[in-house]
Amino acid sequence: MNNHILLLAAGLALSGLAHAEIYKHVDADGRVTYSNVPSKGAVKLNLEPPVQSGGGGSSSGGAPAQKAKVPTPANFPRVDQNTQRARDDKRRQILEEELAAERKALDEARKNYAEGESTPEIYKGKDGKTYRNMAKFDEKMKQLSEQVELHQQNIQLLEKELGNLK
Repeated sequence: MNNHILLLAAGLALSGLAHAEIYKHVDADGRVTYSNVPSKGAVKLNLEPPVQSGGGGSSSGGAPAQKAKVPTPANFPRVDQNTQRARDDKRRQILEEELAAERKALDEARKNYAEGESTPEIYKGKDGKTYRNMAKFDEKMKQLSEQVELHQQNIQLLEKELGNLK
């Protein structure tokens, strides 16, 4: 049991030392990208690890402790309101275009499903008679159904994303 306590204490001590390296890259157009992967032209940022309070991060009631709000550093890159509004408008436009394309694709998938339903898979037997290939028909209908469902899900997600925009 003492070994378990020792391992737990060592794990907790080392967890405070976990730290990711962050790299900042500014491209030719002035766009800033942050990453944990070094890339050509990226600058490694020297960030202080977060300060951890004692008590394991929870209050006496067992709920997580409230983090103190830290003001944004003065040298943190800022975007003016007009630039942000233009970005938001562009994002909305892109999402609306994707939504229109998905709705068109859904209509096409539904049309393909209806056509697939009305055209059974057939083959000619050795005796010259025509037979239905139900396994092939079922597989075709399953694929067409999956396409319809995929486009429906995409539409729901795009509508949700548009609803989340300010």
